[in-house]
Amino acid sequence: MWIAIVAVIVLIILWVIAAYNGLIRKKMKVENAWSQIDVQLQRRFDLIPNLVDTVKGYMAHEEGVLTKVTELRTAWAGASSVKEKAELDSELSGALKTIMAVSENYPDLKASQNFSELQEELRNTENKISYSRQFYNDSVTMYNTALSLFPTNIIASMFGFKSQTLFEVDNEEARKNVKVDFNK
Repeated sequence: MWIAIVAVIVLIILWVIAAYNGLIRKKMKVENAWSQIDVQLQRRFDLIPNLVDTVKGYMAHEEGVLTKVTELRTAWAGASSVKEKAELDSELSGALKTIMAVSENYPDLKASQNFSELQEELRNTENKISYSRQFYNDSVTMYNTALSLFPTNIIASMFGFKSQTLFEVDNEEARKNVKVDFNK
């Protein structure tokens, strides 16, 4: 009888340890995924001064767009939460799209090798950011699901695990369909 009780207690302790370690692994995966987004966003922000300097000489009357990009870059450095960084990232993506669209009006700028290289670097970085966001959201979803499922939710509440925020776009402009007109 005592052996059965001790065996059940040992099994419960082993289950608690396994559930706790599983939650820790998922939490660490979320933190790593966020770090990957942070690295790619930092890479993009490091490219921005070069892009702005290259574009300045060609787009003197587009100073407002360039100023906006610089302000967003500064604001991003001070942002601390996923939500703040997601909002700033969305705004910055829009401003960079504007620069790329406006650059179409400047043939000399489009022909500049430096601008072309920066454009390619930004394009590659945007692809990496997109993948990193997806990986982060997948990791957060798996972690949050584990926190919600019974019986792991008991361990999560006992040890104070908190759900994480998804990286979401709050900008309605980013959700609209892009119009492509090949007749121009």
